[in-house]
Amino acid sequence: MAREPELLEKFLEFMPTIEKPPIDLISVTEGPGLEPALWVGINFAKALSAVWNIPVVPTNHMEGHVLVALLQAVESGNEENPNDKFPISKQIGNSKFQIQTPKFPALVLLISGGHTEMVLMNDWLNYEIVGRTRDDAIGEAFDKVARILGLPYPGGPEISKLAEQNRSLGHLVSKWKLPRPMLHSDNLDFSFSGLKTAVLYLVKELPAPLPKETASAIAQEFEDAATEVVIEKVKKAIETHGIETLILGGGVVANKNIRSSFEKLAQERNITLKLPAIDHATDNALMIAIAGYLNKSDALTATTGLLEIKANGNLSFPTSAEISDMNRKTS
Repeated sequence: MAREPELLEKFLEFMPTIEKPPIDLISVTEGPGLEPALWVGINFAKALSAVWNIPVVPTNHMEGHVLVALLQAVESGNEENPNDKFPISKQIGNSKFQIQTPKFPALVLLISGGHTEMVLMNDWLNYEIVGRTRDDAIGEAFDKVARILGLPYPGGPEISKLAEQNRSLGHLVSKWKLPRPMLHSDNLDFSFSGLKTAVLYLVKELPAPLPKETASAIAQEFEDAATEVVIEKVKKAIETHGIETLILGGGVVANKNIRSSFEKLAQERNITLKLPAIDHATDNALMIAIAGYLNKSDALTATTGLLEIKANGNLSFPTSAEISDMNRKTS
């Protein structure tokens, strides 16, 4: 807590006023993300660990987005095999939730403000990145296009709202055609910078301020272009890797058009689709708790490396090759 003296002071005042809750593990994000924010969480987790004598497991933010998509509401008697590798269920109110095992091989599409990646998942916690953006993440492109159109932040929901309004009016085809970057490339990578720039050039050619009808039409065309790109890339990955389950994670999964497009794709390809609930798509504590539970073998105490947990704003997705390398270095 040496990095946060003010937080430590408040912490020491607060702790005597509460009882230790019935928990045996603390899960905390070590990255990726904004490092000042990550440090606050890490330092708080370390302090709680010291006071309550509970181990801490550092987790990867993006892995949390993957795993929370596997949390599904189930009816009593319909639970997954109790001999599953990660049998866990929780009663919340009148509903029961369970982490459900996907059929492997599974393909994960991570789409957020900072990430666009496709990850092959051959088993639990066994990951291989097979595609990623070469420039902007898809969520970043949504926000930048929203700014170009004069929409408030965060821009993703605003783009979606305008696009949906345009569709509801029956304007299914835009008079402007935007590019679909890397749509037919022979790999599974993405690029969204050029799409964003195309919107910028288009808007510069139009009289200002943009009428709402024009902004709505551009928003729909942009959303359609971005959706078509991720759909086509996922189609290629499904064929290449014989995918049985498709898992979507990240804040952009809350986009209505993208969700419905992937639901249609899963139905057409007869594969299982795992989507997070809308309120679980954006960043939340639940996804970090699940990631901590599934990685509980990595939990640390004061004598086994707890104090060495550091914020890593650029932490990469935990691929199997990187995990094996880490295990060799620590063995």
